[in-house]
Amino acid sequence: MPLVNIKIAGVLSRDQKKQIVEEITGTMERLTHKPRQYVVVNFDETKEENWGWGGMMLDGKD
Repeated sequence: MPLVNIKIAGVLSRDQKKQIVEEITGTMERLTHKPRQYVVVNFDETKEENWGWGGMMLDGKD
């Protein structure tokens, strides 16, 4: 069973998530030859204040 975990700083709308799920599911189905119903997509959304990159916080409050 393909499991795709998407980590993102910030949040996505439900419509964005729906489109991502549809596209990733189709890609995984095509490439792994697994049925669509076996593909699982999980979103791990984290506030930008909880991410740092290159010594800076992503929320830009520094």
